Amino acid sequence: MVTLTPAAHADPGAPRIDWKTCGPEHPGFECGTIKVPLDHDNPRGATTTVALNRKPATDQARRIGSLFLNPGGPGGSGISFAFSSGEQLSAALQGRFDIVGFDPRGIGQSDPLRCFPSEEALNEFFEGIPGFPYQASQERPFFDRYRSLGRECRDDQPIAQHMSTADVARDLDLLRRAVGDRKISYLGFSYGSFLGTTYANMFPGNIRALAIDGVLNPVLWSSGRQIESDRIASKEVFDEFLRLCDEAACPLGPNSKQRWNALLAAAKAKPIQLGDQVYTYDRVIGTAIGTGYAPEAWPAIADLLDKLSDASAGLSVAAAEPDYDNFFDAYNGNVCADIEYPRDFATYRAVGRYAEAGSEFGPYWWWSNAACANWPTNPDRFTGPWNHRTSAPVLVVGNYFDGATDYRGAQAVARQLPNSRLLSYAGWGHTAYGVTKCITDHMNAYLLDVKLPPAGTVCAANPNPHLPGAAASAPLFKSRR
Repeated sequence: MVTLTPAAHADPGAPRIDWKTCGPEHPGFECGTIKVPLDHDNPRGATTTVALNRKPATDQARRIGSLFLNPGGPGGSGISFAFSSGEQLSAALQGRFDIVGFDPRGIGQSDPLRCFPSEEALNEFFEGIPGFPYQASQERPFFDRYRSLGRECRDDQPIAQHMSTADVARDLDLLRRAVGDRKISYLGFSYGSFLGTTYANMFPGNIRALAIDGVLNPVLWSSGRQIESDRIASKEVFDEFLRLCDEAACPLGPNSKQRWNALLAAAKAKPIQLGDQVYTYDRVIGTAIGTGYAPEAWPAIADLLDKLSDASAGLSVAAAEPDYDNFFDAYNGNVCADIEYPRDFATYRAVGRYAEAGSEFGPYWWWSNAACANWPTNPDRFTGPWNHRTSAPVLVVGNYFDGATDYRGAQAVARQLPNSRLLSYAGWGHTAYGVTKCITDHMNAYLLDVKLPPAGTVCAANPNPHLPGAAASAPLFKSRR
């Protein structure tokens, strides 16, 4: 039986949200802001603004309450996510929730951290350095450039001192109170799983339903040891990409692994010219990393790698930047607030070798953490324990082959939270909601009725993504880490 959460239930201590229509470009949505303490240890001191939006429940008679969303990152805009997916999500949940997106502090419209005065300055920051260092001579310049972010981003910006996930979780509990919900309903993807597990362990008695999909192990993430997962997870997915490529006779086959290894050797020796584009080694690796996020893109990636392979072998091949939305700044602002990373170049170089020993993808994930080398953690960060018993069971969803948040993360959280339930997808890609009817139906039933799937439930994989027509299984709801 569903436990209904009364709408707009009075909470005299909660801040108020002044909801207004979002404008003609977003019909059916309301937008608002809320003031929260900049430092939750000083609740009567300076404040910061959190922006949010909502798609009100269409079935007011059976309204359950608000469903809060986080799309990942850190740095992803929950407002943009709600605008793009709110209609679909509302319909999938029978119109019984207000679908609420919010930009966490320091992100998007919520007092955004700005490390650069413009998009041009952001682009200039990356000039002259690779996406990650893949030659020894690149390591020190890359480290020094990224390390400089600590000074650039923290100067004269109070929000930079208060961007930990624990602060976001405290904001989220104020949002819960402000919308009148006695207990929270939450759906978080990718990094949103870390926010979800943080909230669950800081406010274990305030859970109505909390579903996390694409799950980070909070022990690894909060301690700076996520590289233990990242150094092998992308390789596991890419090996599947190659295996299924040969099985489906994709353009990179029939000897896709051998062609990939030859392509890597060629790109490391000399950049590859493809039409008017130049592919350095780091760009080739970045292209392959995409296989861990979006199986629906596998045919296009296989086609590109095939062309690069031909070009690297000397065969003839026929041959936009996004708006400055502060994702890069906010990612580092949150990660460096949460995680105590090494300070010295020698340690970064040593861990870089460890990452590379895991796979060719390891350095891609590791080196950007150098942004935190001169950036102190926030004193209010949360580092555990991660094993609190919550007032309602938590649903933990993981894919067998997820290159960004590997399946071991979901298994770990399911072990850590005493009354959680693991729901597994035996397929590929980053997050699973909307990918298969099996996963989606179980998650919807949980969010609506707090009905858990049977223990040990594994949803079957979709068809081989390389096969024609397989792109139809693209997820309905995109997330980002």
